[in-house]
Amino acid sequence: MIRLATVDDAASIQAIYAPFCLTSPITFETEAPTIEQMLSRITKLQQQYPWLVYDSNGKVLGYAYAAPHHERAAYQWSVNVSVYIHESARRMGIGKSLYTALFEILKLQGYYNAYALVTQPNIPSMRLHESLGFEYAGIYKNAGYKCGEWHDVIWLGLMLQPVAPNPQPPTSIKEFYNSQEFSMVGIAHRTT
Repeated sequence: MIRLATVDDAASIQAIYAPFCLTSPITFETEAPTIEQMLSRITKLQQQYPWLVYDSNGKVLGYAYAAPHHERAAYQWSVNVSVYIHESARRMGIGKSLYTALFEILKLQGYYNAYALVTQPNIPSMRLHESLGFEYAGIYKNAGYKCGEWHDVIWLGLMLQPVAPNPQPPTSIKEFYNSQEFSMVGIAHRTT
């Protein structure tokens, strides 16, 4: 089941993310955040943006979330997105399912563009994003040094919906969660 993350998911999310920090260039964080720091990130982002988890019989196997693309007001209709899957659950379609649900929510909230950064090399992530319609938007050459080498970072972009003149500011996930449209997305409701 895909559902909005709750405070109870912070430890599971931290456990999925921590190995990427410590042994992989996939993220440029070099120290794993604590559970408390992860809880703070989730709580802060969920004031406006969705943070979803893939829950399999009470075990979180992956998560996806949106974050501001940039703080300046004219960027408010664009988001950055990320997805992370537990190492035991990769190549099972969980990332695609999470992203598909995330993009549907973002569209209904009133967002128009989603952007993803993919550290190179990362063929599985590139394939996932390309399969969902992301297109190449640019590259930062030798953007970060981790795991003993320099890594390029590719920006990918996805148009969530056609742009419209005079768009309304996007609805917060808190407001959207309580709307009738949210129940039509097929995301499970869980409040604890």
